[in-house]
Amino acid sequence: MRNQAAFMTGINQMEIRNIDIPDLKPGQVLVKLEYVGICGSDVHYFEYGRIGDYIVKGDFILGHECAGVISALGEGVDSLEVGDRVAMEPGATCGHCEYCVTGRYNLCPDVEFLATPPYHGCFSNYIAFPASLAFKLPPNVSAKEGALVEPLSVGLEAAAVGQVKPGSSIVILGAGCIGLTALLAAKAYGASDIIMVDVIPRRLEKALELGASKVINAAKEDTVAEVAEYTANQGADIVMETAGATKTTQQTVDVVKRGGVIVLVGMPPEDIIPFNFAKLMGKVADVRPIFRYKNQYPIAIKSIASGKIDVSKIVTDEYDFADIAKAFEKNIKEKSDVVKIVIKF
Repeated sequence: MRNQAAFMTGINQMEIRNIDIPDLKPGQVLVKLEYVGICGSDVHYFEYGRIGDYIVKGDFILGHECAGVISALGEGVDSLEVGDRVAMEPGATCGHCEYCVTGRYNLCPDVEFLATPPYHGCFSNYIAFPASLAFKLPPNVSAKEGALVEPLSVGLEAAAVGQVKPGSSIVILGAGCIGLTALLAAKAYGASDIIMVDVIPRRLEKALELGASKVINAAKEDTVAEVAEYTANQGADIVMETAGATKTTQQTVDVVKRGGVIVLVGMPPEDIIPFNFAKLMGKVADVRPIFRYKNQYPIAIKSIASGKIDVSKIVTDEYDFADIAKAFEKNIKEKSDVVKIVIKF
């Protein structure tokens, strides 16, 4: 077996190198990767070298949206077999802190998350991984779909935290991959009207393809006025901010209904931003931030397997592993043409 990994060697620099096949610790499995998605965080690290306090130091392997085939079992693993196809939840938590034992493991302060410095990611042929975080894929779920379980889990978390139910009206600010998975999750939960907002036409076209009731091009239209007109000046029951932009975060309070819910999914570029709390209090709206997801992988896999959610249409581009540098370059230089890129091994 030969193992190669794509190392980020500097800002906008990537190099594929030969590396050793990792040794397995007890409880781990060796996974031969088949597909890995390029996440917005991967692109941000590649382009800027940091996200907040997380700084890339030295050569670094990106990638955390992954699926593959079990090729070896570590000591004590009896839940999986060689040849099983799996989607891998990328955050290994301590398992014994207050947050882990109460089911809120996404808040574990000691999580080791793939491609979050200092922990290397999975843009490699083989990776050693905890068996407890490798979820077996049903026969009718492809490895490509398996790599999309991670972003779908974020969308499902947003829908669950927002308490989407049949008949809910929703505004989703941002129609990138996460916004689109939130759309799919909201539809699966029974939402009736879903308005998608973005500035990139390709993303809005994809949103309509996936079932959005209405799209708003914020580069040409007034988002607040358009939502008001569409909802008869009521606003939406639930507003999800997935763009991670200052303006859209501020707009959440303008487009949410009285007594509604704001779900903050994206993270604004600034730690502190102006926000109209007077309007928020007047509307008595809830603000519910999410951080990644918890207990969503089994739900995501079952939703795909049952046909309730089709994530495959989110992908717009596929590159072979040998061309991963070109894939990142396209993600940066041709953003208006890209919704989701996956890497095939």
